[in-house]
Amino acid sequence: MSALRRKFGDEYQAVGPACGGGTRRERQRFVDKNGRCNVQHGNLGGESSRYLSDLFTTLVDLKWRWNLLIFLLTYTVAWLVMASMWWGIAYLRGDLHRAHDDAYGPCVANVYNFPSAFLFFIETEATIGYGHRYITERCPEGIVLFLFQSLLGSIVDAFLIGCMFIKMSQPKKRAETLMFSRTAVVSQRDGKLCLMFRVGNLRNSHMVSAQIRCKLIKSRQTPEGEFLPLDQCELDVGFGTGADQLFLVSPLTICHEINSKSPFFCLSQRSLRSEQFEIVVILEGIVETTGMTCQARTSYTEDEVLWGHRFLPVMSLEDGFFRVDYSQFHATFEVPTPPYSVKEQEENLSLSSPLSSPADNNKTRREQVCSLHCIDIAGEKNTLPFKLQKISLRKEDFPRGALRMSSSNTEKTCSTGDLLKIQEISPISDGEDSDDRIQLKALKINAGALTQSTGDLELQKNPPSMCALEMKFEFSCQTLKNKL
Repeated sequence: MSALRRKFGDEYQAVGPACGGGTRRERQRFVDKNGRCNVQHGNLGGESSRYLSDLFTTLVDLKWRWNLLIFLLTYTVAWLVMASMWWGIAYLRGDLHRAHDDAYGPCVANVYNFPSAFLFFIETEATIGYGHRYITERCPEGIVLFLFQSLLGSIVDAFLIGCMFIKMSQPKKRAETLMFSRTAVVSQRDGKLCLMFRVGNLRNSHMVSAQIRCKLIKSRQTPEGEFLPLDQCELDVGFGTGADQLFLVSPLTICHEINSKSPFFCLSQRSLRSEQFEIVVILEGIVETTGMTCQARTSYTEDEVLWGHRFLPVMSLEDGFFRVDYSQFHATFEVPTPPYSVKEQEENLSLSSPLSSPADNNKTRREQVCSLHCIDIAGEKNTLPFKLQKISLRKEDFPRGALRMSSSNTEKTCSTGDLLKIQEISPISDGEDSDDRIQLKALKINAGALTQSTGDLELQKNPPSMCALEMKFEFSCQTLKNKL
């Protein structure tokens, strides 16, 4: 595991000869700035035969010098072989020795050596037809060879010319006119920390259905101990909102919002100096003039990410059109940016904000009902006689609130047991009971009713208790009226 980590990790982080003076060694890139991938395939073994199974794609993928060499060699060898076959027919028939005999009928007229046979093949293959050399009807083998030559020539022309045409029409050079900024910047946009870079199109022809993607290349180790060299992670540049679909007629600034789902959630200005990563940017689109798909690539290492910078504007309004100043395409300027990571900012914000009480946030319906319907009952212990008079005058206020919380079906559940219970609590006194005794008994009645109402509000699952409470208050109020 250590050897694998050293091979893919350390060599990826810093390669090249050591430099004196404490300067940093050259950084090995996974993708160059021009889009070329620094990956070589080796030790294929028997898998090399797979390239021959797709010979056309193999020839197209070759470099131009090898394509031109194969093109010239194929035609040269084909011409020499076919010229040798024509010369062989003339030699076997004895036409070479009797070429100047007017009375003799050769297979191919005026073919008396190899150069003349080669010229006859070229004239036939290129359909030049000077008229001096031609096939006669006395040579059936020449007619068969002529048909074979025509078929073979068509196949070779279609293969090689088609290969060269596809090679020339590849949109790789179209990517040369798609620009990326040399550096990426980290700054705030709309109150959020973002990683940004700029793309542009130098041609007036548009890129149809242009789409951009970003990959984070970074080696990491899983919690299980597995080392993943050059692990690829997707960076969101607006896939969910459609911001990755570009209308690339002018330079655009691509933005990656750094949030809890971003791989840069813990990245700060200080940690950026010690990080080792590479951001690969892939821009794809259809070339408007040819209809072929084009892909442009570039990459940004940690040294090419500027913290606290922003790109200079390049658009200006002229007389009747917008002008793009590409001299400022790569220019940036410093802006105030917090040096902390998004994670640190969220933690500091949560610590500075006042803590909210869970009891205030989790207020139940029981407490709300008590606050609305029982606020007057809570103060009756201190001013009980006055409240009793108030209740006797406005006895329908609380029962009306209780009736709103109960249905007509629950009213039928009231039993005579509740009424008898109230009668036991408050019996009718005879003549010599004083007003104090009446107030004392009324206090007992009110305390029982208050206890019963509070229990009913806490449960709120027994509607008959509310009806019983209503009857208790009506009976107690009626009793007090009779006594008073």
